[in-house]
Amino acid sequence: MNIQGQAALVTGGGSGLGEATARELARLGAKVVVLDLNMDNAERVAKDIGGMPSNAM
Repeated sequence: MNIQGQAALVTGGGSGLGEATARELARLGAKVVVLDLNMDNAERVAKDIGGMPSNAM
């Protein structure tokens, strides 16, 4: 599967399996939006991977 350049929205992306998924998708070249109830975590992960944070509320 070619992930390069695809857009991905990862729910729960601020920690745990969601964070790992967001990081792997970004590593493979996807444009990732990190969605999490904890905005601080979403922002941290998004900044690390060059993605975009979003709050679920």
